[in-house]
Amino acid sequence: MIPFSVLDLSPITEGHTPRDALHNTIALAQHCEALGYRRFWLAEHHNMPGIASSATSVLIGQVLAATKRIRVGSGGVMLPNHAPLVIAEQFGTLATLFPDRVDLGLGRAPGTDMATMRALRRGMDQADTFPQDVVELIGFLGDAAADQRVQAIPGAGTKVPVWILGSSLYGAQLAAHLGLPYAFASHFAPAALEEAAAIYRARFQPSVFSDSPHFMMAVNVFASDDSDEARRLQSSMQQSFANLRRGRPGPMPRPVEDIGAVLDRAEMTMVHEAMRVSVVGDPGRSGTG
Repeated sequence: MIPFSVLDLSPITEGHTPRDALHNTIALAQHCEALGYRRFWLAEHHNMPGIASSATSVLIGQVLAATKRIRVGSGGVMLPNHAPLVIAEQFGTLATLFPDRVDLGLGRAPGTDMATMRALRRGMDQADTFPQDVVELIGFLGDAAADQRVQAIPGAGTKVPVWILGSSLYGAQLAAHLGLPYAFASHFAPAALEEAAAIYRARFQPSVFSDSPHFMMAVNVFASDDSDEARRLQSSMQQSFANLRRGRPGPMPRPVEDIGAVLDRAEMTMVHEAMRVSVVGDPGRSGTG
């Protein structure tokens, strides 16, 4: 049986607050655990009025404390925003408190705009050091050498499982080269899904982390007891995506009965293409949308 997991952005919905969103995330994680889901991941975004998971490792800790068995992790931490040692210490601390329940998914994109990157004190003018940073971070989570001057404490020896995340072919190639598991963001960037999966599997090099490819794809799911209600719920994400592309991000809009009344034809085409890896429907019948 294929294991299923959940990716949550801790959305802030219209008329509600970040506090509401964070409490909803914890309640959702508890519900997912009760249903038998394998993992519950949270994503790092900054300066986004509709997303409350910016302090990702802090929220992961709260979810871990509120659950008992489900694996909890990042989907992902945007490594260009952080020093590898800091992330090793954060996730090493989580893994020390909650052994064998923590995942560390790493993304190469900043997950924000240039002004916010400057506020994070990470400049856009620096060279792309993502591969080296991944290797450095994994080293901090491994067993410390006797002569190692800098160690992650906690962190060293925890061997937190590291995943590479991606929405292009770059991540697939890096994950294959390092022998790491790979997760593809097909929930918003489906165009390269099949090619990325093929490249990852074909080029995978067995490693101490995994002797075979381990691939995961993200899928939008909009479900209800009634299929019409599922499509109505989908309209919230459709509006959010259109607002993001318009350059006007905000809280997640309320569902509407007719999405065509709020998005024009060009926007509908764009949204449909971006979200075409989706499942919409009721328990007895589902379809793509």
